[in-house]
Amino acid sequence: MAVRRALVIGGSLGGLFAARLLRSVGWDAVVFERNAEDLTGRGAGLSTHPQLIDILRRLGIDFDESMGVSLDTFIFLDRTGKTYLEAKTVRTMSSWGRLYRALRDPLPSESYRLGMSLRNVEQDAAGVTAVFTDGARVGADLLVGADGVRSTVREQFLPDVALNYAGYVAWRAMLDEGEVPTDIRAEIFERYTFCLPEGELFLAYPVPGRNNETQVGRRAYNIVWYRPTDPDTLVDLCTDASGRYHGTAIPPPLIRPEVVAEIKATARALIAPQVAEIFARAQPFFQPIFDLESPRIVFGRVALLGDAAFVARPHVGAGVTKAALDAASLADAAASDDLVAGLQQYQREQQPFGSALVALGRTEGAYISAQLKPRDQRTAAELKRDAHDVLLSHQLRSESLHKVLVASRRAS
Repeated sequence: MAVRRALVIGGSLGGLFAARLLRSVGWDAVVFERNAEDLTGRGAGLSTHPQLIDILRRLGIDFDESMGVSLDTFIFLDRTGKTYLEAKTVRTMSSWGRLYRALRDPLPSESYRLGMSLRNVEQDAAGVTAVFTDGARVGADLLVGADGVRSTVREQFLPDVALNYAGYVAWRAMLDEGEVPTDIRAEIFERYTFCLPEGELFLAYPVPGRNNETQVGRRAYNIVWYRPTDPDTLVDLCTDASGRYHGTAIPPPLIRPEVVAEIKATARALIAPQVAEIFARAQPFFQPIFDLESPRIVFGRVALLGDAAFVARPHVGAGVTKAALDAASLADAAASDDLVAGLQQYQREQQPFGSALVALGRTEGAYISAQLKPRDQRTAAELKRDAHDVLLSHQLRSESLHKVLVASRRAS
């Protein structure tokens, strides 16, 4: 039997999981990434879950001490920097770059093509063809849309499905361990740290360093700060110094200096001084928070995967894990001799899973979203969320993901 071929559109983690897992079941999978340069160094910290570790091991990637930074304590700091709640945890924080290298390096160079921007997809009963903006046409048996939040593949097949702005942004920052003041490093670096300004959520934790190091002294400190931001303010944030508006995806270097200065000053006013100092020493940038739910994820010989299919708010902490689970389900489906039947099985498994994760993310982020509503229009849960609520949701993240996965499999 001839080797079947898959075209994977998108060279980030979801695309790499898809390519590696498809190749593991006998497919020739080739990745096409729109960027002309390698993606190394992009992204920041991320949570890991048992399901993610299982899939990495399925690919022969050992999840050892080089893959992340292990933590055993949650702490909550008040405005003065005093710890008012502490709890034990078992958590390994990795990074986008560390997983990217583990997945990318074993892939043959000819199977990962840079500078290939998709124009559209054509298909018939015999196969599917990717048409690129440079005029290239590449045919295959299967096309996987793993091209992220603003998926070109999804836009072709689901033109009416749009991102839903959640009403807040995530300010992000990362600082090398060596640049963290010694006293602050000794106090909080090894801990998962929370601050809870009213209506907001600030969290910080260590991750592998910028070159994926996990040795003490060579790691990095990652910050994520969720802040309510009305649509008009978001437009202003996404407008550069020349007055050009960049939609909701302004490149970090183009964020106006006065915007950066203001958010650093706000951190010093609202956040515990230990983490505010780290934030002020870093180069922060922001990402608007969206969610999106696709009514279908299979279209003939085309399948959507990861953020191209569903965008869940990051509070679930499972974006990469979801992409890996999608890719594993797709690979299992593609191992069947009957590709059409296999893809329908993928649809039945991953559609309810993605929808349930989107719903969970909306529930977790409802308190922050509600800050833009008048107080008399908010529910009780939207009016107040204390530290114990936040702690419980983080302690149960992997359990919540497991429940969603089991329920979706039953639904399929």
